[in-house]
Amino acid sequence: MKAVVQDRYGGWDVLEYREADPPVPAAGEVLVRVRAASVNAYDWHLMHGDPKIARAALGLRRPKAAIRGRDFAGVVEAVGGAVRGLAPGDEVYGEADGAFAEFVCVADGAVDRKPAGLTFEQAAAMPLAANTALVGLRDVARVRPGGTVLVNGASGGVGTFAVQIAKAYGAEVTGVCSTRNVDLVRSLGADRVVDYTREDFTRAGRRYEVVLDLVGNRSLGEFRRALTPEGTLVLSGGGVYEGGSLLGPMTLFFKRRALAPFVRQKLLELPAKPSKENLAALRELVDAGKVAPVVERTYPLSEAAEAIRHVAVEHARAKIVVVV
Repeated sequence: MKAVVQDRYGGWDVLEYREADPPVPAAGEVLVRVRAASVNAYDWHLMHGDPKIARAALGLRRPKAAIRGRDFAGVVEAVGGAVRGLAPGDEVYGEADGAFAEFVCVADGAVDRKPAGLTFEQAAAMPLAANTALVGLRDVARVRPGGTVLVNGASGGVGTFAVQIAKAYGAEVTGVCSTRNVDLVRSLGADRVVDYTREDFTRAGRRYEVVLDLVGNRSLGEFRRALTPEGTLVLSGGGVYEGGSLLGPMTLFFKRRALAPFVRQKLLELPAKPSKENLAALRELVDAGKVAPVVERTYPLSEAAEAIRHVAVEHARAKIVVVV
């Protein structure tokens, strides 16, 4: 099969579009013929092996998972033993390393039927980003109807879903983005949009019950200024940053862990793991017309390296999708 393969850490120049052995589903796995896969900051970090402290898990000298890509949508080709509820021919979406390829194997717990009203390209934009937003708002922050939520990084892959999901849960939503993305964030349902080139949300005097940070460009003290006295800050550490960092977003996480026991405000991290149940919940939100993926641009599989460069360098809005 054709795939986008990485044999060493580095920039997008280390990615090669070449033949690779097709995966074989084990018990509890599903083999999917990939129709589309989306780009995430996750791909950038893994490509560089950043933060370097993470290489203990990712691979010390080279990535353990050689094929890039994480989100996908496609058609079930085969199922391993113990898989229930899916059969060859089903249209699905989910998360698995190795999605920038013609075929991918995914654990049964990380794949589910895709929303029927979405194209494969739209569905591929959802799993990692929308799941991160869902877990951060529903499970970590426990957003309630009438609550006030600020999304820092509202025009990005996770942010565009976060604005919509927060609105679906009845919150009053403020989105922070650059000038060129103000109209996009407003179109997603944000009640208020802050253009960070003109206004500093940490000094504007407004306070929010929940701040969901998807950028990591502020100190804990600045974030806390934007919170109510008992508000909740959720840190994702998901932004794209330049390579070569030892700790990357972990620096902010370590500071959070040191400070959290001594303040009334809740300072939390976002541990988003793939989940069949969450994919089903997202499908229901899409089917109800409350969430819709935004895709800025698509690239063919052979140009996946350029798609990652676009996300990292040109600060893509919403999602970039690779078509297989």
